Amino acid sequence: MGHFAILPFIIPLCGAAVAVLLRNRRALQAPWALGTLLSSLGVCCYNLWTVWQTGAPIVFQMGAWAAPFGISAVADLLSATMAVMCQLVLLFGLVYALGSRDESARYPLFLPLFLTLATGLTGGMLTGDTFNLFVFMELLVISACVLTAISDDANGVEAALKYFYISLFATVLLLIANGALYVGYGTLNMADLSQRIATDPQQPLLWLAVATLVGTFMIKCAAVPFHFWQPDLYTAAPTAVSAVLASVVGKIGVYGLLRCTTLLFVNQADTIRAGLLILGVVGVTVGALGALGTHNAKRMLAYSSLAQIGFMLTGIGWGTAASIAAAVVFMFNHSLIKSALLMLAGYLASRAPVKTAAFDALHGLGKSAPAAGVLFFVGAMALAGIPPTNGFVSKLMTFSSGVAAQQWLSLALIGPASMLTLVYMFRAFNRIWFETRSDDAKLKPGGDSLLAPAALIALCLVFGIWAQPLAQVAGDIAAWVLAPARYVAAVLVQQ
Repeated sequence: MGHFAILPFIIPLCGAAVAVLLRNRRALQAPWALGTLLSSLGVCCYNLWTVWQTGAPIVFQMGAWAAPFGISAVADLLSATMAVMCQLVLLFGLVYALGSRDESARYPLFLPLFLTLATGLTGGMLTGDTFNLFVFMELLVISACVLTAISDDANGVEAALKYFYISLFATVLLLIANGALYVGYGTLNMADLSQRIATDPQQPLLWLAVATLVGTFMIKCAAVPFHFWQPDLYTAAPTAVSAVLASVVGKIGVYGLLRCTTLLFVNQADTIRAGLLILGVVGVTVGALGALGTHNAKRMLAYSSLAQIGFMLTGIGWGTAASIAAAVVFMFNHSLIKSALLMLAGYLASRAPVKTAAFDALHGLGKSAPAAGVLFFVGAMALAGIPPTNGFVSKLMTFSSGVAAQQWLSLALIGPASMLTLVYMFRAFNRIWFETRSDDAKLKPGGDSLLAPAALIALCLVFGIWAQPLAQVAGDIAAWVLAPARYVAAVLVQQ
């Protein structure tokens, strides 16, 4: 059953190739793309269930070459959970795109590019070596750049170029890290690297590899101070794309930082975590203040992502089993909340007299969209961490783990910043649904579909009311990653 470790990224890759052939037959291309992601999500769910029940990762060695000589794909409890998270949001992103009025969503190569985006993101979570991580990241970046550049928004090309150049810088850092690791240790297999670095931590290029690899992941998750490109990208990209970029694409950086601190650089982890804790606390504050000062709903949510990423980095920085479990729960829940809210912002923009998510254009228009108002209100509660939503579970676990670790200073700093989420989210809700306009402008009768955001908001309530399974998986993930010898043994066993 080792092949199941590669199917989550092989299926969308092959699906993208077929979707290219169907580029002039939209009536066939759309259901094909939807079926492709449904199949891939099904395999991801099967992998997660199997790994969770058996306690053993699913490992596939490409070409039957045993690790570390071949390319490994590894679906352990962490990567399998991240793959389910990514594929779930990607599926709803595709559903939103199919119900969207955006011209870009009807571009013949939009759906193939969306599937290659799914390939790069899921493959990056499941690969077992750092060079193929580079390959999957490049596929992800190319797909995201083109999808942003074809946006209906006039600023799409500029935002895509910004993302391309910052990603190019991250690529250079990742290649330097790969070179330093290979020169120092003769391997890029993560399990093999874990063993060799632990055995010989005095290699002269080791700290260069640590700095460049951590820097790569910090850029990918748009953590402070590498966040400047993010608001423009999320604001200008097509809504279906920005919902995916803001909610799950950045998580590959958080995932990579988890691997760095628990698998690759275990002896250096305390130093890395100290830096992540500082930047996480700063990110929570900067993101909240940035969201308070924005004039656009999508841009507000982009800055909010910066704050939420800060919470995840803080959990990793604390470094306890409870805080790592909280970071995993935060990642999963945030992906559902943020994608739903961005879709709702896109829904309103699609029905506004002038297609924009700017507050000046949207204020008071929500009165004719009560269903969207209910969904946005629940989403705002979730982002602010109010019960009975999944956001409450995320923040409760995060703050509880900080108290257990006696991290009083960082708790004192992120607590007030967290409360600012209430201010900017409910201020936005008030401006759109309760303010009175001076003109008689109303929402257009037609617009994007509410199906995808409604389903995501429903999941936010489900995971808030029935939080135990996700919390248990996260706890098991924390126990797994903090015992890296089991990962190493599973990958390096002779085939």
